[in-house]
Amino acid sequence: MSLVFQALCTSIVCYTSLNMGLIMGWPSCTLKLFESGNTTLHRPMTETELALFGSLSSIGALISTPIAGYLLDVIGRKYCMILSALSYATAWGFIAFTTQVEMILTAIFISGLGASSMLIVRVYVSEFCQETVRGTMTTVSIVFYSTGLMIVYMLGGNLEYKMTVYSCLGISVVGVIILGFLKETPTYFLKRGMPEEAKKSIAFYRRVSVESKKVMQEMEALRRAFNPDLEQVVSPEEEKLKMAEKEEDKSPEKLTFWQFIKTSRSTRVATYLTLAIITLSTFQGLLVVQVYAVPLFEEAVPTMSSIACSVLQAFVTGAAGLIAGYLSDVAGRRPLVIYSSIASGLCCVMLGTQLHLHWAPHWVTAMFLYLFTVTYTLGAGTVAYVLITDVFLPEVKSVLSMFIIQWSWLCCFIILFIFNPLVSIIGLGPVFYMFGAFCLLTAVYSYFYQPETKGLPVDAVQLVLVRRRGEK
Repeated sequence: MSLVFQALCTSIVCYTSLNMGLIMGWPSCTLKLFESGNTTLHRPMTETELALFGSLSSIGALISTPIAGYLLDVIGRKYCMILSALSYATAWGFIAFTTQVEMILTAIFISGLGASSMLIVRVYVSEFCQETVRGTMTTVSIVFYSTGLMIVYMLGGNLEYKMTVYSCLGISVVGVIILGFLKETPTYFLKRGMPEEAKKSIAFYRRVSVESKKVMQEMEALRRAFNPDLEQVVSPEEEKLKMAEKEEDKSPEKLTFWQFIKTSRSTRVATYLTLAIITLSTFQGLLVVQVYAVPLFEEAVPTMSSIACSVLQAFVTGAAGLIAGYLSDVAGRRPLVIYSSIASGLCCVMLGTQLHLHWAPHWVTAMFLYLFTVTYTLGAGTVAYVLITDVFLPEVKSVLSMFIIQWSWLCCFIILFIFNPLVSIIGLGPVFYMFGAFCLLTAVYSYFYQPETKGLPVDAVQLVLVRRRGEK
């Protein structure tokens, strides 16, 4: 019953990812309309405006992510989530009642402010879910994101412009309302010095009594995670000295954020690791396929319906994300990244040669696009974000998760903004060669530097990070 309830709460939180999928996929459905002479706007978009139309949400995310990282520990995970959901509803409200190009671009920027949910969802879900299902639950957001893509592709392909926008507005409003049923996380309450509220939160998400043994055990585990000494690798002599200090009641002074970073080697290693994996996985290129799905399929597979191909691609992404979440808790994070990145690299090379040389029928192009979607989502596209929830201690989790997600949005903006100009200069096939190179680099990096974190509590992960680093 507890796991079912955690899954339900995870779905409510991840509904905001569905809203992100709607707004991220919408440019794909309307790009051709907005650049045509028959546009619903007051004038057609220019080439620069079209590039901003697909990428401006990333700039909004760059601004909102550090704000969310700060607010996570001030107003809490739940209210940050509500603010994020409100951003999507506001953006769709702007789109529904304007025909000005500048206002449409402003709405896309506002929707990017809501994309801080990419950070908030993972922090929120990882803090109320049990460690045994943490990997699976944190990847549910990918399923909802893909569902959002699939919905907007279907709406855009079957409804007229205004009906599509009104439907998306209604969906986003629902996302704000349902968040009211959730509670704040126990980690936030304990960090704010509210242990009794933390107990109530654990009891709520585990569906047990506040006085139960389960609650007491989880409270003790949380208190251990808040002890920075647990992440240090010490010799027996150092351990004796520490015990002597405890006997003399020498309580350690609370460290500031920067002091903590300076003294915690495992936190620095975790930061380098997640930055590298996030950067490499973003430049593997699937985001481009999602945002520009309809025009991309029109060019790559002209004999097939681009809307049908885009919907199927979104469905494949969601299904692969769900499987990836399960596999990350069964097979482990590290092998998924290594083997799937190799497979993604091979798919990109084959796709590049097909687009470049046209050595097979068009359905082969579609097949490799779907294979690339599956292999990427099974590994780097999912595990990169699961790692963020695995490796950081509670003292620095909000700030460093914010920093990593903000960096990922910068990478997203770069790849989305340069994609169309790059295709114009070198062609679509060579662009996929570049994606393939990043896939193989990801596999090599993960093989040498990524430790396995499956099923480990955060204090144990710190030991793994430092020991693995010491072996290199």
